[in-house]
Amino acid sequence: MRIWSLDRLISPVVAAFILALGLLVAPAWAQNTTANAPAAQAVSEQQLLDELGKIQGRITIPDQKAATLQQPQGRDYQSFQRSTLPWVGAVAIIGMLLAIALFFFIRGRVRTQAGESRQKILRFNALERLMHWTTATAFIVLAITGLNLIFGRRLVLPLIGPEAFSTWSSWSKYAHHFVSWAFMLGVLVMLVVWVWYNLPDRYDANWIKSAGGLLDKSNRTHPPAGRFNTGQKLVFWSVVLGGISLSVSGIYMLFPFAFTDINGMQTAQYVHAIIGVLMVAVIIAHIYIGTLGMEGAYEAMGSGTVDLNWAKEHHSAWVEEQQEKVGGRTPPHTAAEPAE
Repeated sequence: MRIWSLDRLISPVVAAFILALGLLVAPAWAQNTTANAPAAQAVSEQQLLDELGKIQGRITIPDQKAATLQQPQGRDYQSFQRSTLPWVGAVAIIGMLLAIALFFFIRGRVRTQAGESRQKILRFNALERLMHWTTATAFIVLAITGLNLIFGRRLVLPLIGPEAFSTWSSWSKYAHHFVSWAFMLGVLVMLVVWVWYNLPDRYDANWIKSAGGLLDKSNRTHPPAGRFNTGQKLVFWSVVLGGISLSVSGIYMLFPFAFTDINGMQTAQYVHAIIGVLMVAVIIAHIYIGTLGMEGAYEAMGSGTVDLNWAKEHHSAWVEEQQEKVGGRTPPHTAAEPAE
């Protein structure tokens, strides 16, 4: 009989014990490792976006749109709202202000060459002035409150603090919502009342060719124009078409998801924001030429009457039409100012 030594018996026993221990510990170790890093086995956001086009959760409320947590269009819109839109707005508005400043220092104020005649001719009646100022006031409120959404956190918040900015932004939102209806009504009335005077006519080509005489420092080049010259027609159609675009896109946002889905809502906001900042730039130019830029222009919408010499220089064809209506006599609604 062969006798085994003690050391030869121990080695196989130890090896078997270690092997058994490893088989028992390995699953527990692997389970513990996974528990410490649960994200290791989780599906990434990018995998969900690639597979489903969006990331969704489970909800119990009826509105299933709330189940969508993230989608590629949402990321694009966020980037547009935080980066692209502020740049577009800054370039449009600051660019227009710089262009106006440069024009003023080079050209100066457009003055009436013949001086005042002390005769006034009615340019806009009370209804037209009410329509203009209602629409203009509404637009200014909408512009200020709308720009707050774009630049408020960058410019206003550091100046007035978070509490005041929160209050200001809340009231701005309400003002924007309610005043928008006055603006929409004003644009509609404006279109009905003034569309006939803003159609293309035979004076437009010559006006464009000479830039309306605005670049002539001598003030001697004043191309004939009807009741509205080509520059005013461009502003009119910018306000009407831009106002309609703002109105339609604004209604989509005033009644969220009533007419479209989330993608349509984001498109409406793209349109509303871009058209809005471009219109702000156009109206800044309109305000300049109607006040500081041209002598006598503000009176047209202020009192409704303008000096007869001013009207002859800037709207000669319109003055002739008024004279023809009364057989070549003094235009109607014309009155002489008392001598001082």
